[in-house]
Amino acid sequence: MVEIPETGRQALDADIMREWAARGIDTLTRHRRGVDELNVFPVADSDTATNMVATLQAAFQGGTPGLGLEALLDEAAGRALLSARGNSGVILAQMLRGLADVWNADAVDAKGFAAGLRSATDAATGAVAVPMAGTILTVAEAAATAARKAAPFGLVSAARAAAEGAAEAVAATPGQLPALARAGVVDAGGLALALLLEALVETLTGSVPTGALDLLERHRVRAVEEAEQVPRETGSETYGYEVQYLLEANAAAASDLRHQLTDLGDSVVIIGSRAARDVTTFNVHVHVNDIGAAIEAGIERGRVHRISVTRFADGAVHAHQEPATAPQEPAETRERVVLVVTESAGIRGLLAGEGCRTATADTAADELAAVRDGGARSAVVLVDTPDAARTARRAAQQVRREGFRTTVVPTGAVVQSLAAVAVHDPDRHFDDDVIAMAEAAAACRVGEVRADDGAFTVVVGGEAAATAADGAAAARDLADRLCSAGAELLTFLPGAGSDDGIVTALSHHVREAWPTVETQGLPAGDIEPLLLIGAE
Repeated sequence: MVEIPETGRQALDADIMREWAARGIDTLTRHRRGVDELNVFPVADSDTATNMVATLQAAFQGGTPGLGLEALLDEAAGRALLSARGNSGVILAQMLRGLADVWNADAVDAKGFAAGLRSATDAATGAVAVPMAGTILTVAEAAATAARKAAPFGLVSAARAAAEGAAEAVAATPGQLPALARAGVVDAGGLALALLLEALVETLTGSVPTGALDLLERHRVRAVEEAEQVPRETGSETYGYEVQYLLEANAAAASDLRHQLTDLGDSVVIIGSRAARDVTTFNVHVHVNDIGAAIEAGIERGRVHRISVTRFADGAVHAHQEPATAPQEPAETRERVVLVVTESAGIRGLLAGEGCRTATADTAADELAAVRDGGARSAVVLVDTPDAARTARRAAQQVRREGFRTTVVPTGAVVQSLAAVAVHDPDRHFDDDVIAMAEAAAACRVGEVRADDGAFTVVVGGEAAATAADGAAAARDLADRLCSAGAELLTFLPGAGSDDGIVTALSHHVREAWPTVETQGLPAGDIEPLLLIGAE
């Protein structure tokens, strides 16, 4: 047993935080393989330490230099939120958010340290839909409790107590989770957290506790021999995919999404800023069988992007680009139809010429049934209004019960449906095609010019952004806003009240003001706003 001195640094500031983060990254990197091999819950995918290292690197490496503790943690938590991967990475990112919510001074003492661990534990536990005993959450709870009790004796004592309490909690995890007991291992996420707390003690005192390292050595051999054959914990063995994405929405929408994803699968973790009231970014994680339904649930509540899917059977990750080794559907099941549901007759005619099936909200159910009866094996349904989405979901539920594979992707606007159609590839695996189309729809930003009693309003993302004296000026304003946020292509859809002059003048303006942005005009003619623009 290593003797840990009673004295050392008694305040934690930005410099110590950076040192702790660097030492923690180094510690987990050195022991990554051993910790990964212990990973059997919620699935034996051997990536716990790998995900946590990646999350810490994203949080602290390459950040803004010279920040104080409060700003450093706030930035780190934000970076971790956007980059966290896997169950353990998402939970660790939320723990950083919990620290950032409390460590809002230039330095924290023992009492502040204990408060930070409590906030981190509560934030992480609150992010998990169904918290389980015997996991990293249990270990965090033990560490926070031990730190609070030792806080009156100084920061070093509180940090030591937290590390020791964490190691003791890790040792007890096999008695709390049957999956761990069957494998004869401790919880990998909890062990990684204990290693991070031991790295803090080393940062403060120069001496390294060995409780977590001793546990790692004790369980290493058996984990290598048995972990890959261990079945998943009850409730997870039927789910074949890990789905993760970023969601731009409000807190109420994220809370609602948590309930729906819990009905679809398990291991649901949704993290974001605890203080968020308006639109913010959430990192969403779930294990499911119906990938499309998990993505669709997010799209219904906000903007979904950076989608990734891991197939547990082979570990293949599908995000942005399809891996060369991605499993393909059998040839007889690869006949796929894209059905676009929109009220725009002009767009329906255009898409029919491109090989898509089309329908209105009233005819969507009949058209989907006709697709099924026509011999197709699967369908991706794109809908651009909430009413059409509800109708399409009911129709999809019916044909799914009859063995027909389909996913409904609510796009929010017809230009987003067009963006999704543009990336459709019938030779891709069905799930990969759904992901690519959902990503394309989400990446397409939408703006409108609305005319009402002679007033022209610029609308971006559903919110009024400006007014203008005439339609042409409003169209230029809208294009400038979309281009300034980053765009390579603008798609113009003039509405029933528009005229060729507005689109012609707008195309000329974009060529002059934004020469690197391409434009295309489509003859919609019957949509409600004066002008609809999609930016990709």
